[in-house]
Amino acid sequence: MSLPESTTVLIVGAGPSGIVTALSLIHHGCRDFVIVDTVLQGQNTSRALVIQSATLEALDTIGCAETMVESGWKSNGLSFRNRSSNSDLFYADFTSLSKYTPYPHVLIISQTTTERVLEEKLESFGVSVIRPYKVIGMQRNKQENDVTDVSFEDGRVIKARYVIGADGARSAVRTISGIGFADPNELDRDLSSTNMLSQMVIADIYLTDTSLVPDNHTVSVMSLDTFFMISPIPREIDEVKGMLYRISCGVPLEMGTPPHAPPKEYLQNILDKFGPKPLKAASSFEISEVLWSTRFRTHSAIADTFFKRLGSDTDMDAKGGGGILLVGDAAHIHSPAGGQGMNLGLRDAVAMGEAMSAHIEASQTSPPTDDHILRDLADSRHATALEVIAMTKNILGFYGLPRNPTWNKFMWWCPLSLGSIRDYTLWMAGRFRFVRESAAWQMSGLGRR
Repeated sequence: MSLPESTTVLIVGAGPSGIVTALSLIHHGCRDFVIVDTVLQGQNTSRALVIQSATLEALDTIGCAETMVESGWKSNGLSFRNRSSNSDLFYADFTSLSKYTPYPHVLIISQTTTERVLEEKLESFGVSVIRPYKVIGMQRNKQENDVTDVSFEDGRVIKARYVIGADGARSAVRTISGIGFADPNELDRDLSSTNMLSQMVIADIYLTDTSLVPDNHTVSVMSLDTFFMISPIPREIDEVKGMLYRISCGVPLEMGTPPHAPPKEYLQNILDKFGPKPLKAASSFEISEVLWSTRFRTHSAIADTFFKRLGSDTDMDAKGGGGILLVGDAAHIHSPAGGQGMNLGLRDAVAMGEAMSAHIEASQTSPPTDDHILRDLADSRHATALEVIAMTKNILGFYGLPRNPTWNKFMWWCPLSLGSIRDYTLWMAGRFRFVRESAAWQMSGLGRR
C-alpha cells in the first residue's frame, strides 16, 4: 500500500496502542487516517502479557474485547508466596470483582497475539498498516497553518492535520515536536543508589514440569530484597519442551548487570535462586528452552504534555500548527510492576479515538472549535498516568526492600528483617477479604478508567 500525499490523522506506530487508536477512530466514524510503522512486521516476542479488567471494558466499547478474551487465558488472581517457607502469604482475588465488571479476571495473552488479533480486526475494515516508514522530521506546512508536513527516511512527505505519536519510549514524534520526557518526581533518588530493584530480567521459557504454577493464577515469589513472578502463557503443551511460562525477576545489584539477552544458564540460576521451590527437596525445575529474554532498568518517565500544536520550540501552547498527540509508551513509561504499562496505553488509545473524532467533527463548524476537547483528554490521561506511575513505584519499593536499613543499627536487638516484617504484614492483611478485594481493584484499573 502506498503512502498518500495527505490525511486528516497520521498514526505513527502500529503497536497495540497505535492499532487501537485506529480502531477507535473507525468505531467513532473517522476513516480519514493513515497508520505507519518502522518495521516490516510486528516483533516476535511476548513483552506485555497482561490485560486488566478496565482495559477489557474499554476495548469492549469499540468491539474488540471478545476476540481478545477468546485468544487468552483467564487468571483468577495473583498469589504472593514466601520463598523461605514456600507458603502463600496473600491472594489478590480478581473473581471478587464480578459485581463491578463483566471481566472479573486478568487476561493472560502474549503481546504477539494481542497485536495479531488487533491488526486482523483493523484489516477487516479494509485498513492496513503501511510499512516500513520511519519519521525523521516534522514542520508546519507553509500554505496551511494547521497542517504538519511529516518527512520519512525515504524522502517522502505526508501532510496531516493531526499526528499521533504511538511510536514507543524513544518516540520520534515526541522528540521532534520538542516535548520533554522525564521522571515526574525529580526528587526521587536514583534506584541504583539504594538497595531497591533497579534492574530486571524477563523471559519466556519452556519448563518440562507443568506443576510449577497452578493453572488458574499467577504466582509472585518474594525473597528478602527481590521477587520472582511466573505465569503460564496460553499455548498447547509441547511434549518435548513442556509448558511455556513468562518469568520476571528483579536482579539484586550484588549479582552484577544481567546479560543483554539472558541465556538459558543465567535464567536457570535465577530460577533456582529466586523461583518457587520444588515440593521435593532433592528436585529442581529445569528450563528446557528459552523462547525470548531481555533485561532492562526500572525507570519511569512521562511526557510534559500529551497534546500540543506544532509551534516554536519555546512555546508549547503556540497558536496554530498541526495537532501533535501522544499515546502509549510515547506518553509514559514505568516499571512492569502490577502489569499496568500496555493497559494504560490501550485505554489512552480508546479515549483518543473518541476525542479525536469529536474534535474533527466540531472543527467542521464555523468558526472552528478551540482545542478544549483534546486538551481535556490530554490533561485527564496525564493525571491518570501520574497515578499509575506512583502506584508502580510503590509496588516496586514493596518488593525491593533495603537489606540493611538505616534504623537497623539502632535496633540491632530486633531479630526481624524488613523482609520478615513485610511478609508478616502481607500475611495479616490477607486474612481480610476487603483487603484482598482492594488489591485486585487497584491492579484491575477499574478505579482509573
